[in-house]
Amino acid sequence: MPYVCELGRGQRVYLDNQGTQTIVTTASSSPGQQQQSSSSFTTGSWTAPPEIYQIPNGVTVKITTEAGSRFIQIQGNSISTTAFAPSFTSSQQLQIQQVDSTSASSMPPMQPMQPMKPMEAMKPMEMRMGNMEMRIGSSRSVSESTPGERRFCPQCGSKVELSDRFCSSCGHRLI
Repeated sequence: MPYVCELGRGQRVYLDNQGTQTIVTTASSSPGQQQQSSSSFTTGSWTAPPEIYQIPNGVTVKITTEAGSRFIQIQGNSISTTAFAPSFTSSQQLQIQQVDSTSASSMPPMQPMQPMKPMEAMKPMEMRMGNMEMRIGSSRSVSESTPGERRFCPQCGSKVELSDRFCSSCGHRLI
């Protein structure tokens, strides 16, 4: 039968023994995000429930089998076995409980994302600097300037006449 342990901050670890394999699954959830990582290790059949210890740099799982104790280290979503017994002097044993199934089916379902509002159309913008001006989003073209209004090349900023088809300074097409 599988076991689960709450590690805090939305993280859980699930442990299951299937034959000689120990399956370790870490599951993290936060608003709008769920992650899950599983690893399987050959440990042998369990002879006692697993024990989980909070250590300074993560969690250590102690698995007791007929061949002796095995240790699994969990740091974030990284899961690995250790060849030696870690020191439990500055550790705290965490509570585990039996569950009917492992992580995926017992994790709370994610809420669907809300649809985004469509972007509003950009409003016309105007910028003036000295005797130069620039309009963005205006329906007026360069050739529709009012009499007496100064016109400038949109490429280089040089003064152009209403009758000019190309800028005399840079050659940019004006119409």
